[in-house]
Amino acid sequence: MNRQSDRILRSEEPEAWWEAVHQDAPITTQWDDGAYSGPGRGLSPTSSSSMPTMVFSMLDALGVEDGQTVLEIGTGTGWNAGLLSHRVGAENVVTVEVDASSAEDARTRLNLAGYRPLVHVGDGAQGYRRRAPYDRVIATCSTGSVPPAWRAQTKPGGVIVTPWGPTYGGEAVARLTVAEDGSATGPFIGSSAFMRMRAQRKSLPPTSAYLGGRKWPGAGVRSQTELSPDDVGDWIHMFAIGVQVPDLFCRVERGDGGSYRLWLMDTGVTSWATADYEDGRTAFRVVQSGPRTLWGELAAAHRWWAQRDRPGFERFGLTVDDNGEQVWVDSPDDVVPVRR
Repeated sequence: MNRQSDRILRSEEPEAWWEAVHQDAPITTQWDDGAYSGPGRGLSPTSSSSMPTMVFSMLDALGVEDGQTVLEIGTGTGWNAGLLSHRVGAENVVTVEVDASSAEDARTRLNLAGYRPLVHVGDGAQGYRRRAPYDRVIATCSTGSVPPAWRAQTKPGGVIVTPWGPTYGGEAVARLTVAEDGSATGPFIGSSAFMRMRAQRKSLPPTSAYLGGRKWPGAGVRSQTELSPDDVGDWIHMFAIGVQVPDLFCRVERGDGGSYRLWLMDTGVTSWATADYEDGRTAFRVVQSGPRTLWGELAAAHRWWAQRDRPGFERFGLTVDDNGEQVWVDSPDDVVPVRR
């Protein structure tokens, strides 16, 4: 178990271990898909025990009732599956984990606690068809699109609770109700920051792919903006921008004294833009290159959000059907515009 940069083992440091697991904070339990198990941090966290308030808020949104069947995506430590087993009976719980080692560890913990839900090793995006349909589906990993199998394996009137976020960043938990026609719609209930489901992990091109061997600024067109990069970097900003420009992503290049360069790029590797932030300035240098003006697209998306009275996550919602996904604000009829 990892907390911050320390590797805390229950057998070696029981008091520190108990202190860590009882904090209202996420705890990294696996690095680099299990390839790293040494002291300190690996390169990328790949599994964790979620902070208790997030666990409880998502279970509250799930709204399970006695005797209902539940499909969980992302077993992790097994804690959430244990809570569900206690609530509705282990015989009504299926939990899917992509990592075989994590699944086995979770199964052992659950059995020691007296619970025997079905722990399946597999791709969470595929769900678990053999026990379908389910009354409730809950994901403890982030998605960029809701897998069709989850809707297909949920009863009409059933509920799917899942973290969802665009490529650009920002993420929130969606509570979707499945209709008779297999579509699903519902509001976002609050911000979140989960690790991406392995089947949907982002694989984004390197910055060097956009410069064609040249050094910045290359042949980029220079301009200035009064929109500060610092005013578009909060989680809700990234969400509002990302749902409007779904193929946009960003990177940050740090400078001295708090300055930084915000890079914008499209996943199709056609265009890029940079905006330079320096503390105390009211105008900021922008460089753009390619057939698209990505800073202009970002600014338009931010302007739409500001003109809509700066909605928070609780005003957004999501509709998913066989034709794709639509994010809306206030009502499913008020669809957020997509800029391509």
